[in-house]
Amino acid sequence: MGRVREVVTEARRVVVKVGSSSLTTAGGGLDETRVDALVDVLGGLAAQGREVVLVSSGAIAAGLAPLQLRRRPRDLATQQAAASVGQGLLIGRYAAGFARHGLTVGQVLLTVDDVTRRAHYRNAYRTLRKLLDLGALPIVNENDTVATEEIRFGDNDRLAALVAALVDAELLVLLSDVDALYTGSPSDPASRRIALVKGDGDLGGISISKPGKSGVGTGGMVTKVEAARIATGFGIPVVLTSADRAGAALAGDEVGTLFQAADRRPAARLFWLAHATAPRGRLHLDPGAVTAVVARRKSLLPAGITAVDGSFAAGDPVDLVDAGSGAPVARGLVNYDAVELPALLGRSTPELAAALGPAYEREVVHRDDLVLL
Repeated sequence: MGRVREVVTEARRVVVKVGSSSLTTAGGGLDETRVDALVDVLGGLAAQGREVVLVSSGAIAAGLAPLQLRRRPRDLATQQAAASVGQGLLIGRYAAGFARHGLTVGQVLLTVDDVTRRAHYRNAYRTLRKLLDLGALPIVNENDTVATEEIRFGDNDRLAALVAALVDAELLVLLSDVDALYTGSPSDPASRRIALVKGDGDLGGISISKPGKSGVGTGGMVTKVEAARIATGFGIPVVLTSADRAGAALAGDEVGTLFQAADRRPAARLFWLAHATAPRGRLHLDPGAVTAVVARRKSLLPAGITAVDGSFAAGDPVDLVDAGSGAPVARGLVNYDAVELPALLGRSTPELAAALGPAYEREVVHRDDLVLL
């Protein structure tokens, strides 16, 4: 590679993710100097005519000090209360900072449902696209004030990778308190920085499970590498570095770690279905149905299902499982409630339509709502 990473400097639409530890003090509360430093880098990027989407953690951490909480709470209700206080402080600071650069910000709070259900997915895309078209800078975060364990992304690294896919970004930059991916612990003198990752083969033998240092965030290096896998699988290159090197990274300097993008991009919504959802149930398929779904890319019909597990409603994601091996072969959005399906199993759609009415002459999972795993 040359001195400048052209894949970075040529990217016109950039998603930048920053972690809690890069925005807040160790005891909670926003570090205004660090927030303003990031704002100045991104404001300069926008001044070049490049579109910027910021995925920002920090709402819960920012709410700790005002609520006189000494550490990040473990229970969901207190996390949600801290997020409710902190999110307003966080977006207010961003709004004031970006205003210095003549930029308007728009807050977009998401849950998993917002990107897996078809109508919600389209709404999320339209909102982000319209903000960019109007010259605003979207600031995205998980909606921690209402998200439950069942509808959480889990960490903002993963959310950032999925947002990058949603807006068809040309670059994802993951900022944290570690300046790159290393062969071991960054504090170990024997560890060396990995400048380039071409694929999973370059990650063999690397220890990536060490969490971040601050204690106010949820992600460690393992979540960042997984986010890089998700984004590069969608054809988006990723730069991983520390927040204090954001300016150098976005200028194309060879700082941090660059993850090369895959050559092909899958369909965006199905990509989200594969990576953003947690299955609410399992449908067990006979050999004929497995062949139809996997090899022939057909819709799943009631006749090919042998059993149903879980509690789910129409529109929920479910895994399609090979009844013989027990292995998931696909994931899709189901068209029936769990309580409806047992009476339909093994029966053809014409038979069901004749017995129960035309509403039952439909697929259990339509091929347009199905992705192979």
